Amino acid sequence: MRGFDRSNFRQSIRLRVRNYEIDWQGIVHNAVYLLYFETGRLAYLEQIGVPVNVEAIRGESRVVVARNEIDYITPARFGEELEVLTRVAAIGNSSFTFEGMIEAAGEGRQVARNVSVHVWLDGQSGAPVRVGDDFRRLVAGFEGPQAEGTAGTSRSG
Repeated sequence: MRGFDRSNFRQSIRLRVRNYEIDWQGIVHNAVYLLYFETGRLAYLEQIGVPVNVEAIRGESRVVVARNEIDYITPARFGEELEVLTRVAAIGNSSFTFEGMIEAAGEGRQVARNVSVHVWLDGQSGAPVRVGDDFRRLVAGFEGPQAEGTAGTSRSG
């Protein structure tokens, strides 16, 4: 993986910190960052053309989170505009890895970083299955050669 250099990210969204996301210390509660990163991942999938709807979730395969790690760097505060940057950093046999980074919009100040590993499962048995070639092609088309594991996909899938 190439790391958390802003130039590695091709997708981003902006969010504004809302009053109910603040804890008693006056900063964004640590659990809220999970939602921010999830929002970024869903926007990424929609942008590259992956269906994000109930039919896709209940289809012949499904994707689950196996790991979700956050590094908290600087606090975000009420009213602050945040930029959530998202990318697929690698695709393995049955899993793929998202990396996310949150910055204070317009400042470039890093707020948090995220690594999230997702596993592709058979919709019936729940057993891990190979990440589909369609997904690999969509990621490769968007990320280019920087996403590990997207090269060499077949045309079927």
